[in-house]
Amino acid sequence: MEEPAIGRKARLGQALLAFGLSVLLWLLLAGSWNWEEGLAAGIAGGLVVLVSGQKLRILGGIRFSPSAPLHLLRYLGAFGLALVRANLDMARRVLSPALPLNPAVVAVQTRLQSPLGRLLLANSITLTPGTLTVDVQGDRFLIHWVDCTPGKDLAAATQAIVRTLEEPLLGFLK
Repeated sequence: MEEPAIGRKARLGQALLAFGLSVLLWLLLAGSWNWEEGLAAGIAGGLVVLVSGQKLRILGGIRFSPSAPLHLLRYLGAFGLALVRANLDMARRVLSPALPLNPAVVAVQTRLQSPLGRLLLANSITLTPGTLTVDVQGDRFLIHWVDCTPGKDLAAATQAIVRTLEEPLLGFLK
């Protein structure tokens, strides 16, 4: 049975994106732009695409628009700021044991629909000290939070943990 043309186009686009990113990463890590490195990068990029196969579908969650690079930079800035704040907060808690800890598992809601968007948000939350994504259930994440004020509702927890990272992600991911 023949596959619809749109499906082939989407798969081709995902394969080209994966190939291009692999080649670019290779060349950036190699630090050399001569033809031998270009050839090696092309071979490695081709192997990545061949080995990845159906797993490249996750790249379908990317929104291509002129403003997407700006949203990516906004996300990186927001994530960097959240990372610094969380590290300073955790260092303060470690150095001042008298500070209260109120650990809790809270449910937060996301507006991201694509598997790539949810994956990136869940990992961003986990990489931020003091929070850990425990489970993803549809549009809800279960997050272990080191300092949760008792009685925190879903909307407040979502606002505190998710929104600062989710807003820029929505600009370039579905």
